[in-house]
Amino acid sequence: MAGQQFQYDDSGNTFFYFLTSFVGLIVIPATYYLWPRDQNAEQLRLKSLRKVHGRCLWYCLRLMKSQQSIIPTLKKAALLFGWAVFLLLAYKVSKLDREYQEYNPYEVLGLDQGASVSEIKKQYRLLSLKFHPDKGGDEDLFMRIAKAHSALTNDESRQNWETYGNPDGPKATSFGIALPAWIVDSKNSMLVLLVYGLAFMVILPVVVGTWWYRSIRYSGDQILINTTQLFMHFMYKTPNMNMKRLAMVLTAAFEFDPRSNKEATIRPTDNIQVPQLIRELGNINVKKKEPPFCYPYSLKARVLVLAHLARMEVSDDIEEDQRFVVRKSPALLQEMVNVGCQLTMMANSRGGFHAPRLVSIENCMKLTQMIVQGLQESKSPLLQLPHFEEEHLRYCVSKKYKVRSLQDLVSLKDSDRRSMLRFLGEEKYDEVMAVLASFPSITMDTKLQVLDDEDSNNITAGSIVTVTVTLTRKRMAVRVGRRERGRVGRRERGREGGRGDVSKTKAKVWQNKTKAAKKTKQSKKKKLTKKKPLPLPAAKAKQANGSASGSEVVAVAKEDEEDRSDKGSESEEGEGNKDSPSERDEESDKQSDTEQDEIAGDDEEEWEALQQSVQRRERALLETKSKVTHPVYSLYYPEEKHEWWWLYIADRKDQTLVSMPYHVCTLKDTEEVELKFPAPSKTGNYQYSVILRSDSYLGLDQIRPLKLEVHEAKAVLDNHPQWDIPETEEEDEEQEDSDGIEESEEEDEDND
Repeated sequence: MAGQQFQYDDSGNTFFYFLTSFVGLIVIPATYYLWPRDQNAEQLRLKSLRKVHGRCLWYCLRLMKSQQSIIPTLKKAALLFGWAVFLLLAYKVSKLDREYQEYNPYEVLGLDQGASVSEIKKQYRLLSLKFHPDKGGDEDLFMRIAKAHSALTNDESRQNWETYGNPDGPKATSFGIALPAWIVDSKNSMLVLLVYGLAFMVILPVVVGTWWYRSIRYSGDQILINTTQLFMHFMYKTPNMNMKRLAMVLTAAFEFDPRSNKEATIRPTDNIQVPQLIRELGNINVKKKEPPFCYPYSLKARVLVLAHLARMEVSDDIEEDQRFVVRKSPALLQEMVNVGCQLTMMANSRGGFHAPRLVSIENCMKLTQMIVQGLQESKSPLLQLPHFEEEHLRYCVSKKYKVRSLQDLVSLKDSDRRSMLRFLGEEKYDEVMAVLASFPSITMDTKLQVLDDEDSNNITAGSIVTVTVTLTRKRMAVRVGRRERGRVGRRERGREGGRGDVSKTKAKVWQNKTKAAKKTKQSKKKKLTKKKPLPLPAAKAKQANGSASGSEVVAVAKEDEEDRSDKGSESEEGEGNKDSPSERDEESDKQSDTEQDEIAGDDEEEWEALQQSVQRRERALLETKSKVTHPVYSLYYPEEKHEWWWLYIADRKDQTLVSMPYHVCTLKDTEEVELKFPAPSKTGNYQYSVILRSDSYLGLDQIRPLKLEVHEAKAVLDNHPQWDIPETEEEDEEQEDSDGIEESEEEDEDND
């Protein structure tokens, strides 16, 4: 009876197959994910950004890092070593001989396939005389020859060989294990047990435990959960938070505490340099004893952030610490915005406490802009541009130019702009204009509707309102070009108008007259159609009784004839044939049919628009867009940042959020965002604002008014018409049921 047999690899050949597969499973994916990307492409990208971003801090740091870093070289060396080992193992495997060979008794006897029995016996006698042990031959070889002779001459052995491939019949199934036999050898048992215990009982639990301990300390946005709880505590405690208090709460984050984050450091020189910076900054609430604002790590982080906003130079010892704090701040401020939104939602749903004021959430957004640009709140947005200093602003804010924002600078004529910026040389001026042209110019279009409702334009109390905002991003260079082209076009039109073209002016006057005449005719037609025409006998009776004079009737008839002549020949025939009631009915039927067709067409358009919006939403959910948009021009931010935006609806009068801020991180050219919020429960007119704020630039925020007219909600019908079944139908159904029951009873009786 056949059984099962497990064999370890005594020769160690099959172990190479296992080892080659194992190394290949590691090397191939590692090469795909870890091989350094083309450095030439990165160098070309940086070269293309040099003209605009060449003075940015992050650009200079990136160039230094790419020149000094040896990590890509080490990665390449490690991967190439792995590939060398893999190819060596593959070559070793290709040279291994196959141990398994199919048993063929004809080959053992040295005969051709299908030899006769006499030939087999004759060959066996010759080989036995040569290889018999008594004649000095090989015993193992003679045993194989005897077995082959028996397999070919014995009927049972021959049948076993033809059926199972073995003259002895079915043998035990052998399972080879691709591990060398020395692993299970009793001499090496303690060593193997030690390795297994170290790998699975020490290393694996330590790695999993370390990963789990680190993961539970962070939220999904890689912010410490203790930091999130800290922000929630202070935003709940201080609903109306000013900028100074906000900077204190930001720098109290546990990301800056060396006990919670190994990247944060406390240096021995901090006791000298931090107090020096405090003296230069002035009043920063150093004596405040409220924890954690009084802790050394919080005080140091606050001083470094305020020094960054003041664009103060710091020593080389703490410059790296300042870059670390500045680099972490935008993500922490985004977490504060999320915390403010959560508290607002909790206050709206539960009540019992005050939600954070709108100014607190907006201050978080403003502080993000300030940190990215390295500017204080009171400073001019023009200082975001290169080569602009405080003393240069007096040229811009003079009575002649009155330039206080980037938009004012864009709207100037080129000659006036060059005259105002005369303190800049030609090269510096070109650089400023190149940077200004790279700034974003956002066009915001809003559409207000109530989805999944019969009348999407009618906003009722308590309904879910959807505001679809379409954002279109263009460069300010396009905007400058439009303004210049508009000025040139106006100048050309003015010159043509100065030359004087009498025919054109007369045509314009004549066109205006015809438009006015058409409007008066249309108003007359409306007035006349409102009056019901009197039948001829009634008109005669009125004329006879003195109620209406004949001249008035004639005048009215003449006006009617003029109106008919304006409408054309078809309308004349229609007006003339209106006397018969059958034709009037036909006309009314036609009008009703056309109205129904128009309504059906509108319904089809609305249905198609709804389907398209649903498809867009499904595509937006399925596809993942890259958050790499456009690099931000920032002179003092130590890391490359991309343009992101906040979009939300607010009630600026009550200082409350209407819809939660949506963080737009994928705006390259065009982006469509849906903001949803419940309509007020009371009817009336409401004034909201759609607000777009940048998280990178100062002075590019936009506010659009949003008017809401809330109507009373429709009453819910208790008995909907679709459930009104006529009595005749109910009787018919009851009759059918009773007939069916009677038929079934009769069938049962017949069966009995």
